[in-house]
Amino acid sequence: MGGYHRGEIAVQERSGLLRRAASAERAIGSSVPEVAAEFLARQPFVVLGGTDERGRIWATQLTGEPGFLGVPEPDVLTVDALPPPDDPLAGLLSGAGRTGGGGGEGGGAGEQAGGAPARIGMIDIEPATRRRMRMNGRAVRDGDGLRVHLDQALANCPKYIQERHPRRPAPDGGEGRGERRRGVTDGDSLSPAQQEALRAADTFFIATASDRGDADASHRGGNPGFVQVLTPRLLRWPDYAGNGMFLTLGNLELNPAAGLFVPDWVTGASLHLTGSARTVWDADEVARVPGAERLMEFEVTGVREIPAASPLRWSEPAFHRFNPPVA
Repeated sequence: MGGYHRGEIAVQERSGLLRRAASAERAIGSSVPEVAAEFLARQPFVVLGGTDERGRIWATQLTGEPGFLGVPEPDVLTVDALPPPDDPLAGLLSGAGRTGGGGGEGGGAGEQAGGAPARIGMIDIEPATRRRMRMNGRAVRDGDGLRVHLDQALANCPKYIQERHPRRPAPDGGEGRGERRRGVTDGDSLSPAQQEALRAADTFFIATASDRGDADASHRGGNPGFVQVLTPRLLRWPDYAGNGMFLTLGNLELNPAAGLFVPDWVTGASLHLTGSARTVWDADEVARVPGAERLMEFEVTGVREIPAASPLRWSEPAFHRFNPPVA
């Protein structure tokens, strides 16, 4: 899947960044370099985005001991984990076409038994070093994990990633894991507690897909307060300066469906939102938000909150020095 699609080019042109985007395009490949494979092998989580059986886009997180992510071939990522049944992408990833009888030469994603591969976007960040790796491809079920044939792989800059360090989880794998199934809540708008969590957030992940269904997952970060809760169903945040590729905004230009994943770094809870997003270009509106080059608005249509979703626990953040101030 080479080159930018028409949505990405349209946003690059409107932003006056076609030249920068053309230069950045050289960083997009379809294979994982050796140094990036070593990076992935150290990570205890990966964030994924995809579309559920109802056509809604969600973002979620899979976790495992370091080494649960592998790169057996330069254009293949293996994930030794599947989402639990209460995860919003459980149906997509657990039901993705299985690898059949030893796979095939170069085209394993097209030779599954039991269904089509799931098109997913993935991003991995290492909070302690602020490094990140972004990958998109087609996932098939492989035993108790996934085998992802990559279409895109690229490293992104460390801007707006808050530095955090892992803390050892409780012996049972995390505080409150036994409460997980009883505590899952669903809704179509944000509760007061969820609104406060978003106002306090310094990090979230966004999943989008092109009009062809090719998925992408990306990171957004800033000082607490950078996410505004305008109503229980409407969020707004600034789009800060980046690499000019506009992989997220380009997808939204063609397909407004999107999903957000907001991790609770202290308790391991996860907040999943699905809905639609749009770019706000109005210069007067943008000028009111420090550091913003555009604004993004997200309309919530579905909410799932899962307590103790992750066994991982993290330190308090050191905010990135390039985070713009919050008005």
